[in-house]
Amino acid sequence: MNANNELNGYEVLSQAFVAEGVDTMFALLGDANMYWGAIMAQKYGVRVVHARHEQCACAMADGYARHTGKVGVATVTCGPGFTQIMTALTTAARGSIPMVVFAGDSPTSAAWYVQQLELGPLATATGARYLPVKSVDRMLDTVREAFYTARQERCPVVLGVPMDLQKAPFPWGAEYSPSTELMPTPQRPAPDPTLVDRLVAMIAEAKHPIILAGRGVLRSAAAPSLEALADRCGALLATSLFAKGLFDHHRYGIGVAGAYASPLAREAFAECDLLIGVGAGLGHYTTEAGYLYPNAKTVQIDLNPRGLYQGLRIADLHIKADAKAAAEAVLAKLIERNHASAGARTPMLARQIAAMAARPDAKEFLVAPDTVDPRPAMLELDAAIPKDWTVVMGGAHFAGIAVTHMYGRHAENVHVINDFGAIGSAFSVAIGVAAARNDGKVLLIEGDGSLMMHIQELETIRRQGIRMLICAVNDGGYGAEVHKFVAQGYNPQESKHGRGDIAAIARGFGLRGEKITTLNRFTELFAAHEQAEQAELWDLHVDDSIPSAPYRRIHFGEM
Repeated sequence: MNANNELNGYEVLSQAFVAEGVDTMFALLGDANMYWGAIMAQKYGVRVVHARHEQCACAMADGYARHTGKVGVATVTCGPGFTQIMTALTTAARGSIPMVVFAGDSPTSAAWYVQQLELGPLATATGARYLPVKSVDRMLDTVREAFYTARQERCPVVLGVPMDLQKAPFPWGAEYSPSTELMPTPQRPAPDPTLVDRLVAMIAEAKHPIILAGRGVLRSAAAPSLEALADRCGALLATSLFAKGLFDHHRYGIGVAGAYASPLAREAFAECDLLIGVGAGLGHYTTEAGYLYPNAKTVQIDLNPRGLYQGLRIADLHIKADAKAAAEAVLAKLIERNHASAGARTPMLARQIAAMAARPDAKEFLVAPDTVDPRPAMLELDAAIPKDWTVVMGGAHFAGIAVTHMYGRHAENVHVINDFGAIGSAFSVAIGVAAARNDGKVLLIEGDGSLMMHIQELETIRRQGIRMLICAVNDGGYGAEVHKFVAQGYNPQESKHGRGDIAAIARGFGLRGEKITTLNRFTELFAAHEQAEQAELWDLHVDDSIPSAPYRRIHFGEM
C-alpha cells in the first residue's frame, strides 16, 4: 500500500472496480496482482476469497456470476499464474458467463522478466475477450470497457494490467463513470410478423409438436409464456441440459433432450413432427447430431439464430427474436385464428411421464459389498435435500445418473457444469455459488476423480467459512473411461485408482466428513448437517460396474 497516500494505479484501479459494483472477488495473489488485491480487501472492504489454485479462483467467479447474474471477478498473476486458468476461462466463455479477470502482467519497461508471457493469444483462444492496459492515461477507460463488454456481450474479459503501470502515479485525480451508466436500455426484439405467420401455419399442421427451451428462455424469463403457447397447441415441453428443471412441474414436461433424455422422451422425440427450439443452440449434444428428432420440421427462435452450427443444419425456419416476445406473438396469432390442439397429449402420457420421473432407470444390477447402487442413492439424495437449495453437478459419468434422477428443482437452482466437457470444474463453481448465496444451501454432486483434481479447495472452504454440502460419488476411478473400456472389451484397470477415504481428507482439512456405504442414510445425515452449520462432505461409495442409462445406450448399444 502507498505509504505516502499518493494516488497511483493501484488506487484508481481499486476505485474503478468498486464503482462497477464489485463487492466479492476470487483470487490467487502473486507479484503482479498482490498489492492491488490487498487494497481491494483492506481499504475498500471487498470480500476476497483466496483460492489455492488459479483455475479454481476463475471457476469460483464463474459460479458467482451464474448464481447472481452479476459480473464475476477473479484475479491471477502473470505468466504461469495466467496459464493455469485456461480451462476455467474456456468453460466460462462457452457458458456465456459475464466475468472480468484482473490479470497482472509483466512490467512493460523490463528488458527481461522470467514470468513474461503474451496473455492476449491465450485469452482469445479460449473464447474470452482480451483488453490490455497500455498506458496510465487509458487505464480507467480500459477497465470500463472490460466491464461493459462482460455485461453487454455476456462473456469473460481478461484485463491485462502490467505491474509497472499499477505502480505508476496518477497525479490528475480519478473521475470514473461505471459501465452501468452506458448500458443500452434492455429490449425484447420482436419477431418478424411474416415469420410468425409461417410458424403458426406449421403449428396448425403439426400432430406431435415439441417446444425445446434452452438458457435463453431462462434469461428472458419466458417459461410461463412458452407454457401457455404449449398448452394452446398441445406441444410437449423439453429443455436443453443447461435449462434442466424448467418444466419439471408441468405434467407434459418430458425433461432433458439429447444424451440424457429418458426412454419416454426419446419416443416422443422420434414421433415429433415439429420441433420449436427457443433460446437453445440445438447443437450436437441437444439434438444428438440431428438424429433425436429425424422426422421433424425444425424452427429456431433465438437472438442469434444460426443456419449452420457445429457442422449441423440447425433449422428449417429461423426467427430472430427475444424468447418471451416471440412466444407471446405466436400465442396471440393462434388465439386470433382460433387454433387449439391437444397434440400428442393424453392422460396416459401424463401418467407415464410421472412414472418415469419417479423411477427413471429400473434395470437390475448386482451390487458389490460395501457399495451402493448410485441410482437409488441419487433418488434418496434428491428427496433429502430441500428443493430451494442450489444443486451444482459436474459432467463426468455420474452426471448421467444425477441429472436423470434429480427432479423438480427450478432451473435457476440447477447448474450442470459441462460447457467444455472438463472434469474438475464443478467443485470450484459450487464454491462461487455458495459464496454468492451465503446461506449454506448449496449441494455439489461430483465424482471422486473430478474432486481429486482440486481437493485442496476444501481448505479454502474451511478458511473462508463457506458453508456447503458435497456429495462425492466415489467409484474409485474415472468412471467414464472405466465403462467405455468395458464396452469395448478392454480391461478397465488403467482408469481405476482406488477409493481412498475422501471423508477423512475432508476431516483433515477441518470439515465434517462421512463415509456412506449403505442406502437409507441421507435423511438422517442431512438433519445432522443442518444442526452442525458447517461445510461437510459425504463420501458415497458406489459400485463401479453400474453404467448410467445414457452410457448403456451410447457405449453398450442398449435400446
